[in-house]
Amino acid sequence: MPYEKYKAMLLKRLEELGARLEGIEDSLEAPRPKDWEESAVEREGDEVLESLGASGQTEIARIKAALNRMDEGEYGYCLNCGDAISEARLDVLPEAPLCAACAGGQKR
Repeated sequence: MPYEKYKAMLLKRLEELGARLEGIEDSLEAPRPKDWEESAVEREGDEVLESLGASGQTEIARIKAALNRMDEGEYGYCLNCGDAISEARLDVLPEAPLCAACAGGQKR
């Protein structure tokens, strides 16, 4: 299976996530207003940013795992059953570690 297309997609997404996480960090480290109400509203926004940051870090971990599978020659094969992951699935979710059947719980 040609990895180049998927590797390019994964590296591009990794770069996008890195920039987004950097922006989130900058926002979280910005000085807080002294006004209590404004500070409370900003804190609510911080919780949303922290959640986005956590999901971004999770996605980064999945992407790095997929890149590692490429290096090991295991990319494109389901980690559960060993069957090939369809190109249609990889086109949508290039970091997918499982085939559609295993991801949907249809195989054991």
